[in-house]
Amino acid sequence: MSIDRASYPIRPITDEEVQAFTAHLDLAFHENPGPEAHDIGMRLLPPERTVAAFDAAELVGTGGDIALELTVPGGVAVAAAGVSFVTVKPTHRRRGILTGMMRYQLTGLHEHGGAPVAILGASEPAIYGRFGYGLGSQQLHLTIPRGDNGLSAVPGSDKFQLRMADPVQAYERCQEVFEANRLGRPGMLGRTGDAWRDSALADHDFARDGAGPLRCVVAEDSDGLVAGFARYRIKEDWDNPARPDCKVRAKEVYGRDLASSVAMWRFLLDIDLTSEVHADVPTDAPLMFLLADPRQAVPRLQDDVYVRLVDVDRALTARRYAAPVDAVFEVSDPLCPWNTGRWRLSGDASGAVCERTTDPADLVLGPRELGSAYLGGFALAALGRAGRVEELRPGALAEASRAFVSDIAPWLPFGF
Repeated sequence: MSIDRASYPIRPITDEEVQAFTAHLDLAFHENPGPEAHDIGMRLLPPERTVAAFDAAELVGTGGDIALELTVPGGVAVAAAGVSFVTVKPTHRRRGILTGMMRYQLTGLHEHGGAPVAILGASEPAIYGRFGYGLGSQQLHLTIPRGDNGLSAVPGSDKFQLRMADPVQAYERCQEVFEANRLGRPGMLGRTGDAWRDSALADHDFARDGAGPLRCVVAEDSDGLVAGFARYRIKEDWDNPARPDCKVRAKEVYGRDLASSVAMWRFLLDIDLTSEVHADVPTDAPLMFLLADPRQAVPRLQDDVYVRLVDVDRALTARRYAAPVDAVFEVSDPLCPWNTGRWRLSGDASGAVCERTTDPADLVLGPRELGSAYLGGFALAALGRAGRVEELRPGALAEASRAFVSDIAPWLPFGF
């Protein structure tokens, strides 16, 4: 059913409608995170960046985009729209409201010269493919039994002085380590400003999810500088007093280099009175290659971030390419018709240009396929074998696939 704009007008909310907006989120996500969590969320997403649908005076749909800085292949950062808070009231489903809000949002980003890329973490992935979002990265959720003796020794990993630190007081020192990592991996996000700081350090009941308070440990080098840090919580379990079964939930683990990173993992894997560590890591995390027993860590592959190119030309120009590429893409994009047509991409590791062309197409694909390939985690050749990319010029698919792929797996380490 197509949306009737007259019946369900779409616009940003006003300051006076914030409370109704957050109440709608509680209803849709079956949660009650409380005022602290909502305060952080609405500071990241001010009213002017929201999207809302109304049935007369009743708010029946929500959404918005958070201003982000996204790392893309080549170690460069691109402005991205972090799509979040997307809901439709249960009483108003299947009326075209979500489609209307998505079109409104993407059209606004295009017309106002906003972010060339939109990303989201999907609560229901099947919904977003029809809006041009493709799975752009995956992550591993690891369950690792306690014991650091299964972690291979790395030269220099024992040279650091480990110290427990107050997460708030140590934030700026730890943020320097995070920044040293951010541009090295596609999919990572910048986080500057008080709202992002408060999000990283959130320690209210909803953020704890039944675990204890947020803890922080830092690894200092001989000059007293922070070389690595870990933020974590522990979920207590004393049901069997003869064998404590507490679980470590690692929230963030970073090091400036391999040695400092291993020092952090060795600490987490040997905390007294705990039985195992739970952590989300990239699919190519060095930790997976340092465990003596590959079966020691129980991995669960999870979808991570979904990517949508708002403007094909600006998005493809913004990233770098692992190999030279000169190919014409024919794109069909009904939701964002300004992307429909043929585009010539010419680029390499030093930069790229993407422009409209009337030249014959080499490859035919849609926005979902471009989104899946954008961060370099999924090969265009694999999408071609799945029948999602059509090759018109022999050899073009292999050429483009080599160019798009990243030798560092993309990863979004925290949600928004």
